Amino acid sequence: MDKRRIVLADGLGVEVLESGAVPAEDAGVADELRPLLLIHGFTGAKEDFADHLDLLAELGWHAVAPDLRGHGASDAPAGEEAYSLRTFAADVLAVADALDWDRFTLLGHSMGGMVVQHVALDATDRLEALVLMDTSHAAPDGLDASLLEVGKAVVREGGMPALVEAQRELEGPLGTPANERVLAERTGYREFGEEKSLAASPDMWVTMVDEMLAQPDRLPALAGLPASLPVLVLVGEQDEPFLGHSERMAGAIPGARLVVLPDAGHSPQFENPDAWFTALTGFLAEVAEGVAVRSAG
Repeated sequence: MDKRRIVLADGLGVEVLESGAVPAEDAGVADELRPLLLIHGFTGAKEDFADHLDLLAELGWHAVAPDLRGHGASDAPAGEEAYSLRTFAADVLAVADALDWDRFTLLGHSMGGMVVQHVALDATDRLEALVLMDTSHAAPDGLDASLLEVGKAVVREGGMPALVEAQRELEGPLGTPANERVLAERTGYREFGEEKSLAASPDMWVTMVDEMLAQPDRLPALAGLPASLPVLVLVGEQDEPFLGHSERMAGAIPGARLVVLPDAGHSPQFENPDAWFTALTGFLAEVAEGVAVRSAG
């Protein structure tokens, strides 16, 4: 697994983790690679998929996980106007362009899942397959708008350190038994989450809280995706803000498959990694087989 920086066409610097790439002198091998882009969620980072990238590469995927703008080590443009779901979606396509990927499989987690829905709706022809992971087609269920307003005031006054300090005293809607188990069992997991939050842009945080709460419902548009696009919807069984959304998306999107992962909440790649990886790679194997059949035809 390697880390590198990609400069997009508009000059934005994006840090990525990748596994499965080939050296430039072996560029001919690139035709055999299966491109996979994995997009993290709100205040997440590329490291959210670090445990799995090498394993995906062993299965024949060129797996790339970027830090979205305003997250991790990627550039964080100043100003709240620099951030939106559509801006993130444009960045995702720009990363694919920078990788010279014409078509690719796309996974999005949580807010990243909202981002990839925009990609799927606006650039369907670029996708070989789509994975929607613990995400929603509109505002997630059960969010306390008044508490989020307090959070915005905290961020505007004291930045992300003040928010992290305040969050230590609260249990949010994503505080599931599965999450508490990982916090207890995985050394450094709490600090890992706090470091990601501290690296996030305050402008991004404030802007995206508002947009995620007010976003229009995409379910009718998602129902119009072509049946030829393979779609997997993954969700942890304890992830109540996103469970109903996942069920509705799987029911509305033609041919979509729903997998509810046991003993998992909002981040099943950490909370039940074996079940998550099995469900994902089983789907990816079918995608690869379908691509091979179409190419042979």
